[in-house]
Amino acid sequence: MNEPKRIVIETDDWQALKAYTAARIALGRTGVSIPLRESLQFKLAHAHAKDAVYSQLDVSGLQAALRSTDLPIYVVRSQALNRDVYLQRPDFGRLLAEESAQRLHESNAPAADISIIIADGLSATAVNTYAASVVNKLVETARKAGYSLAPITLVEQGRVAISDAIGHILRARLVLILIGERPGLSSPDSMGAYLTFAPEPGLTDERRNCLSNIRDQGLPPDVAVSKLMWLIDSAFRLQLTGVFLKDNDGSEPDRLPIG
Repeated sequence: MNEPKRIVIETDDWQALKAYTAARIALGRTGVSIPLRESLQFKLAHAHAKDAVYSQLDVSGLQAALRSTDLPIYVVRSQALNRDVYLQRPDFGRLLAEESAQRLHESNAPAADISIIIADGLSATAVNTYAASVVNKLVETARKAGYSLAPITLVEQGRVAISDAIGHILRARLVLILIGERPGLSSPDSMGAYLTFAPEPGLTDERRNCLSNIRDQGLPPDVAVSKLMWLIDSAFRLQLTGVFLKDNDGSEPDRLPIG
């Protein structure tokens, strides 16, 4: 009786670099294919990414986590009635629903320096996990710096540009939106932050600054708050955001120990 043939997994010369990234590198080979373990992990990561896209904003959880800010919290929604419409019609996600716009108008909130918005975007999982810690720290730091704050707004089925209308209605000089980014196969929980000075409907993306990949394995929330405050201070000093406001606060990323 023949003994079963032993399967050999050929390792990759880049194996040592796997310690520095969650990216799919140095997978090894079994014959002409990738190993079964790596194939199954790829399918699991794809499932996590898909779950993130269809995850829901934890409105009650965020309201509870943000209570210590002592700021009013408004819950609004875009013109996308459900997730399927949101995914098929990105333009609807950029527009406030009429009843939500009316509610913000009727709030008669006083004009403020900064309006903070949290939107589900393409990964509510990301903002459910990281938005509260960023906002709580940011509110504390902004108040110490002397900035006034508008009510916090939670947006369901929202995209980045919806912040223009919200900031304009609330008469904010600058708007910050924290939003779930498009999930990657190694990052279903990545949160982005977009800053826009003098928000009004109709602005385009060159008027914004963005911090991306806010999460424990990317840009940690504490570091993100420091960078956001540097950008906010610079925006008020220069009276602008966008392509003419560069993130050159002097900090440098750590270098990989290669060579």
